[in-house]
Amino acid sequence: MPQEIEVKLRVNDPAALDARLAELTSEPPLELFEINTYFDTPEGVLRDSNQGLRLRVERRGLPSDPNCHTVNIITHKGPRLPGAVKSRVETEIEVDDAAAARDLINALGYIDALTFQKRRRRYEVEDCHVEVDTLPVIGRFVEVEGPTEDSVLRVRDLLGLRNEPLVQNSYVTMLADHIATHGDADVDLTIAAE
Repeated sequence: MPQEIEVKLRVNDPAALDARLAELTSEPPLELFEINTYFDTPEGVLRDSNQGLRLRVERRGLPSDPNCHTVNIITHKGPRLPGAVKSRVETEIEVDDAAAARDLINALGYIDALTFQKRRRRYEVEDCHVEVDTLPVIGRFVEVEGPTEDSVLRVRDLLGLRNEPLVQNSYVTMLADHIATHGDADVDLTIAAE
């Protein structure tokens, strides 16, 4: 089964990260805009077992780009495996119709637990994806995902982020914690698309 191997770090110096990415890459990044909906049972069975079920509607490219298109992806993330680098079994399928996919997931007993938007710039560095993410209320992060723990850590180091602490929580967990801490279930989880 496919395995997700990644590290996530908070971006504390956006200018330095952007400069380093410009040095390491020759191609412009892929610009993405996402609407992510996470599902769970009413009792929170997936959350409690450290799993995730997501429907992502992803616009690939800027609207002015003639190759801009939308992809709908259902993802199941298994429980996290032991280790400093985040690793888990991840299964993804593309679907044609996001509304029908949501209806199917709901019909199976899963409810919409949290929906949020995200802007992402995707770079290729060596054999890894480097994703620079901007999210509502929690800020900017970088994820490095690759085929092995060694490759992920090597690219993290190339980015000059060796001494930055790894963020262990998922975006959905951080956003849910923000909502719980601030007591505002109606917090705006939208972000301006580019």
